[in-house]
Amino acid sequence: MLFCPPDAPLQLRPRNTVVLGRSRSCDLRVGGGDASRRHAEIIGDADGFMLRDLGSTNGTLVNGERVGEHRLAAGDRIEIGATMITFCEVGGGLENLGVDADTEKTILTERPTSNQVFEGELAEIPPFAVLQMLEMGRKTGLLQFDSVAGVGKLWLSKGEPVHAETKNQSGFDAAISIVNATTGRFTFQPHEAPDEQTIEASVTELLLEASRALDEGLL
Repeated sequence: MLFCPPDAPLQLRPRNTVVLGRSRSCDLRVGGGDASRRHAEIIGDADGFMLRDLGSTNGTLVNGERVGEHRLAAGDRIEIGATMITFCEVGGGLENLGVDADTEKTILTERPTSNQVFEGELAEIPPFAVLQMLEMGRKTGLLQFDSVAGVGKLWLSKGEPVHAETKNQSGFDAAISIVNATTGRFTFQPHEAPDEQTIEASVTELLLEASRALDEGLL
């Protein structure tokens, strides 16, 4: 999966090619003057997914380094101009998250049952990616993040955030801190409900505000 919030995740399929760039014909459109019309492509093959720059003017970076070709690994950050795209290999269930691969343009590689805990490393699947998947699956439960900064808890109801808690915050401010976590682990326990509702915002609104706070150095 490719994540470039607030846009919906983009599906990657074996033996298929997706094109990234500024043109309307691209599978993932990248705005800004630094992006070429057809900037880069990702090719699915027997070994996974290969990123290839298409002779772009300003180049393609992966994890801060300019590349011509690069075999993608979980958690890789692709930079095209000012746009950051995250490649994730997600352990989770497509049909059990309630997402239709054709209509929602998403893909998951492993599949938990509806009552199974969904978990992983934030270095490989960042918080915004986890939230977007749970939003599309309209999941209800408790999303917990464990990092060096402590434990953060974010409850969702039918895919929407309803309450969040950290050691020093609660509500929307706590949710913003959780979304911007970069290290540690996450665990999603389905069907866990909060005692109160303190958030009236969509996942997209939460991600946009979290991005703004990070850009303005408010965290």
